[in-house]
Order: sequence, then C-alpha cells, then structure tokens
Amino acid sequence: MTETDPVVRGSRRGKAWTRVGRGLHRSTAWNPSHADLRAWQRLLPESACFTHLTAARLHGLALPPVPEDLPAFVSMRTVDDRPRRPELRVFRHPHAVPQRTCSGLRIATPAEALLVAARDLRLLDMVVLCDSALHLGACSLDELCAAAKGRRWGAAMLRRTIPYVEARAESPWESVLRMFHAACEVPVVPQFEVLDAAGRFVARGDLRVEGTQQIHEYDGEVHRDRRTHHADLTRDRRILDAGWQRRGYTSRDLLTRAHVMLREADAALSRPHDPARLEAWYALLRTSLFSPLGQARLRERWRLPRADPSPGPPEP
Repeated sequence: MTETDPVVRGSRRGKAWTRVGRGLHRSTAWNPSHADLRAWQRLLPESACFTHLTAARLHGLALPPVPEDLPAFVSMRTVDDRPRRPELRVFRHPHAVPQRTCSGLRIATPAEALLVAARDLRLLDMVVLCDSALHLGACSLDELCAAAKGRRWGAAMLRRTIPYVEARAESPWESVLRMFHAACEVPVVPQFEVLDAAGRFVARGDLRVEGTQQIHEYDGEVHRDRRTHHADLTRDRRILDAGWQRRGYTSRDLLTRAHVMLREADAALSRPHDPARLEAWYALLRTSLFSPLGQARLRERWRLPRADPSPGPPEP
C-alpha cells in the first residue's frame, strides 16, 4: 500500500486517521458510502463477501430492531485465512457463496444473506426480513425456497419462515401485526381493498379480519403528522361510510397490550375470548429482537458488550 492509500493496516495516529478496528485505519478525509466496510474488505480474500444482516442492510431490506454496535458479518471459504477481529463475525463455507458487487462492496445475494441470518434470528425477525425482500423484489419466493433446501445451518429456520412470508407487506410493523394475528389464530387477508356498495375503491387496508367488516392496521409515528393525520381521518370516514370499521394499532399495543387486541379480535369473530391464545404470540415475541430478552440473547451470541439498561416495554 502506498502512503496515499486511504486504508492502511497497522497503527496510525492523529486526526487524519480513523480507527476501524485493531490494526486497521482509514483516512478521515476518505468518506465514501460504507467507508468502514470498504476498509474491512481490504482484509478479506477475493472470494469473501459480507452477508447476514450486513448484506440485508446493504440490499436495502427493512430490519428488525438490531443493536447499534452490530458486528460486520462475513462469509468466506474454509481454505482462506480468517481475519480475527472482534468487529467481524465470520461464517466459513466449503465453497464461495453466491455474491454480487454493490457500491464497491462484495455482498451475498439476498436469499443467501437471509439463509445465513436464519442461523441466529428467530421466526418473527425472519418474517420481517423476508417480507421486505419479497416486497422490494430483492429476491423471489422460489429463490428463498431454493436457499432453504439442504442441510446448511439456517435452512430449517428459513423453511419454517417461508409459509408465513407475505410480499404485499409494506412495513416491518405491518409484518409484526400480521404475525400477531397468525399466532392468535385470527384469520386475515393482507392488503385488502375496501369497496363501497357500488363497487368503487375506497381504501386499501393492511389486514382484513376474514368473515368480518373490520380492517386492522398499524399506525406508526408518521400518522401523527398534522397533514397525514387529517388525511387519515378523512380516509377513516370513507371506510365507515362504506360499512366497514377500521382499528389502528401501535407498536406499544403489540408489545404491551396484546390482550386487548385479542379481546377485540375475538369479539369481531363472535367467538369466546381465550387468553391462552396469547401464549403463542408471547413465545414469538420473547425470542425476537423486538424483545429485551431476544436482544440480550443475540448480544451474548455475537459476543457484544452487555447493553446498558434503558426504559422500555416490559417483557410479555
């Protein structure tokens, strides 16, 4: 490497250099997209690539609530020398995995990245990722099914995930809302078009509760914007005039008030309220990154420092 190279191995001091990891520095003035990942790539053999959540983020997929100090995930062949850095989590394979180049970075294909992510993540997180991949057209359902074949680590979890994925889902929390209904045995139709008595289009709802005139939707913070809120109220009136009822839910409802949501769903279906149905939902939630317990499990698995305690929703 020359003195003008923006990435150097070894120690460098001064404001002109930014430490990426032990024995790896980059020029502070060098600021392309994903500069730290480009620096890490200098340590990798040509057959290696970024994978897992690192590749998912580079592909533009919606992620579950991942830790801010997430390591960089790398796939490489078993015959290649492995860089040993705490900032890297390396997965070894007999052969180079399917990859492509994007913005100067070698990244695993979306289906391959999701297969590797399935080694660590649980069902709720994987549904969020796979929904996003299909919705964005990053990969197809056939590609996910092909990746899930065989006996590689992660294949069993990916196979478990595939029956729940939905390409029509438009946001991570919409995916979470749909999985709540699935866990509680509330049948729904995603992205349902509400029509009036004359057959004219009124609105498209996140989820229709089958056999009812109810639409269940996720209401995020964007809906509290004054202009958006006004448009939402106008839309709600149109839905009501068409003979339908809309119920909006927030992330806090899903995390802390699921018992209320289930009671309302049971009433809509005219079936006896059974709180025991919540156990399946709580089991999904506890193991996911949407839960402090799930976050702690993966921090330990990825050998990340213990996170400082912070206020948040209680465990279900």
